[in-house]
Amino acid sequence: MSAALSVWVGGIGLWAPGAGDWHAFREIVSGAATPGETARPAADVLPPNERRRAPESVLLAAAAAGQAVRMSGREADTLPCVFASAHGDQVITDYMCQTLATAPAELSPTKFHNSVHNAPAGYWTIATHCHASSSAVSGGEYAFGAGLLEAATLAVADDRDVLLASYDIAGSGPLGEMTTTTGPFAVALVLSPRADGAAVRLDITPEPGNSGSEPLGDAWLDGIAASNPSARAIPLMRALALTRPTALRVAAAQGLDLHIDVGVAG
Repeated sequence: MSAALSVWVGGIGLWAPGAGDWHAFREIVSGAATPGETARPAADVLPPNERRRAPESVLLAAAAAGQAVRMSGREADTLPCVFASAHGDQVITDYMCQTLATAPAELSPTKFHNSVHNAPAGYWTIATHCHASSSAVSGGEYAFGAGLLEAATLAVADDRDVLLASYDIAGSGPLGEMTTTTGPFAVALVLSPRADGAAVRLDITPEPGNSGSEPLGDAWLDGIAASNPSARAIPLMRALALTRPTALRVAAAQGLDLHIDVGVAG
């Protein structure tokens, strides 16, 4: 058995249909509120011009990441970051495939610029003037778990705080028919190798396995979890929202699970 990676949760961000931020999600999970209408992700870390031209995938990732960093009290320009996504921006990929097949000379340079898998990481690091390392992880259906493993490993190995953001949007066209992404979702965590006043610790142990998504018994949560690979984070987010010790598993690759023990201080 591998040794556990122990990290503390310093900040959390989230955008989901029905919950536009982490506070709203926590209120719904606790029973204090119900899912409501959600506006366009408020990626206010981006300059106005960038917000107007950024695609949905970038807005989602930047909105969740901004929430997590604000909660943590860290400076965004010092945080190494890991951006994870199963498929990147499927809408733009579908557009590019169609355009290249029918009228390649009409391909939009802006669309091409936004199609690369590390576009959200690029927007984020430029907007926050971050010169720390950045990674763009693609893990298909395992993207959230792969990103979590990458971020936790960096935090422990380099003994520094790390930002993780995982996001996906609904599929479009023939690509959408091949993927399981039917709705948008984004989540972000600031992970630290030290407690520094944080209330929740994650002990993450890589183990052989092939975990699937087990229903939580809540129609709203289960619907989100089934709609988006990054939403495989939902069981962990629910545990964090309820602030209670629990154990769960998240798939990080085919044949590899992360056994996560959620510990609560005091």
